[in-house]
Order: sequence, then C-alpha cells, then structure tokens
Amino acid sequence: MQKYLLRRVVFAVPTFLGAVTLVFLIMRVVPGDVTAAILGAQMDQEGAQEMVQQLRDKLGLDDPIHVQYGRWLWGAIRLDFGKSLYTGEVIMDEIKARYPITLNLMLMVIVISTAIAIPSGLVAALKQDSWVDYALRIVSIGALSIPNFFIATLIILGLLIYFNWFTPVEYAPLWEDPWLNFRQLIFPALATGFRLSALGTRMTRSSMLEVLREDYIRTARAKGLRNSVVMNRHGLKNAILPVITLIGLEVIALFGGIVIIETVFRIPGIGRLLVESIFNRDYSTVQALVFIFAGVVVVVNILVDFLYAWIDPRIKYS
Repeated sequence: MQKYLLRRVVFAVPTFLGAVTLVFLIMRVVPGDVTAAILGAQMDQEGAQEMVQQLRDKLGLDDPIHVQYGRWLWGAIRLDFGKSLYTGEVIMDEIKARYPITLNLMLMVIVISTAIAIPSGLVAALKQDSWVDYALRIVSIGALSIPNFFIATLIILGLLIYFNWFTPVEYAPLWEDPWLNFRQLIFPALATGFRLSALGTRMTRSSMLEVLREDYIRTARAKGLRNSVVMNRHGLKNAILPVITLIGLEVIALFGGIVIIETVFRIPGIGRLLVESIFNRDYSTVQALVFIFAGVVVVVNILVDFLYAWIDPRIKYS
C-alpha cells in the first residue's frame, strides 16, 4: 500500500501543475485588463495610454509569458504569491484573514450533510418501499434538482420577510463567540449541505441495500445477533466505502458551492475573494487561490485512499 500511495503522490504533482498552469494561461487570454480596473475613471483622461503602459511595466504584465509564469511558480512554491495587482495588498495576508471563515463554513456543511445523509440512507434502506423510503427519496431527488443559489435565495427571502433577518456585515470567529458564529453560518451551511446530503442519502441507501443481500448478513442474523449489531458491525462498515468516496468528491465539489454561497450571503471568505478577483482581473490573486484549491483537491483524494485502507484492510493495492 505504501508504494501505491507514493505513486499517487508522485502522479498528483503533474496533475496539480497542469491545473494551475491552465488557469495561469486562461487568465491571460480572457478579455479585460487589470490596469483598466485599477485606473477606473482616469481612463477617460488625457494621457491614459501612457498611464496604462507605465502601470503594466510596473506590474510586469509586458514581460514574456514564460518569464511571468516562472516568476509566479517559484513564488507559489514558497507560498509567496506577492501582492494583489488590484488592491496592492499582500495576497497571503488576505488569504490568512479570510480562510478561517471559509474553513469554518465548509466544516459545518460537511458535518450537516453527513449527519443527514448516512442516517437517512440507512433508514431508507431498512424501510425499503415503505412510505418513509418514498418520502426520503422524493426529498433527496428534489434537493438534487434545486441549485444551491436558489435554495440560498429562498432562505434569505424567507428570513427577511418573516424574521426581518439581514446578512451580517461582519462575521464572528468561532473561537471568540461560538454561538454567534453558529447563528451567522448555519443558514449558508444548510443551503449548501441540503443538496450534498441528498447525494449521500442516495448512495448510502443503494450501497446498504446491496450489502443487506450478501450471504454474511444472512449468516450473522442466523447466528442470533441483534439487528443493531448486524447493521453497525457488518452492514454499515462494508456499505460505507462508496459513501467515503462520495464524501471526498463532495468536498471537492464544495468549493464551487462555497463560492456561490459566500457571494449570495456576502460572506467574506476566500470564495467571495475569488469572485471579486475574477471581476477585477486580479491575475495574481486568482492564481494564488486556484493554487490553494488545487492543492486541497489533491490532498483530499489521497486522504480518501488512506481511509479506504484504514476501514477495510482487505483492500489490496498493486
């Protein structure tokens, strides 16, 4: 297994570099110019072209593309992303200030979606073809059909109309005021976790139904073991493997959902920072965030492989 995991790490390097390189190139071919966003109204003044050229020279945007890439990659490897082209602030400082909020929100989403998905999938499997199963299937299919931003909009409108609730201007850190932090992030977490839990519910139900038909489950019941022991020790342990894979994929897909939710709820996390940077053509900040996102995706995939081996030692790697 160690050789397999080592190969996974080695093969992850070109995948990671390919992703960040692709984004680097795309950001330089999309329409728009960061200098125009920085100068703003000054673009209508005389001598605007000279100001643009001076700014491009200062930011190094006229250097050959391979020079820009090499300079950026060398800094990124050392986690030195330089300064934002738009704001002039140190990018790593902005990320450090915002990532705790996004991490806090993502953990809440994962906890909520997993806490809903696994019990719901188990109940649906154990109560197959009953009204409970049909109800859970209808809810899960409905949740998969509704986009995150629409659920978020409905939550905001409902809270605004019935409770006069507005999205907060500032967010309390978890370590300073846990209860206030929970109240501020629970609605964005529910908007994202509701849809993710539907995927987990469907997968848990299908996997559990398949396991319940296995011979070792019949043998365990024939030996007189309690149903709870059969389900937890023999059923769930084997049915959970595909669910772990799905949870890993959900964490990866969660980045897209977090970007939307942070924008809709005006949460000052790195997802919203990414959107703002794209609109402002802030190449350096976008590249830094994609570098971090790609790194997290690679790490999550490798962790899923570790979890597989830990839960089921029978798995062999070649």
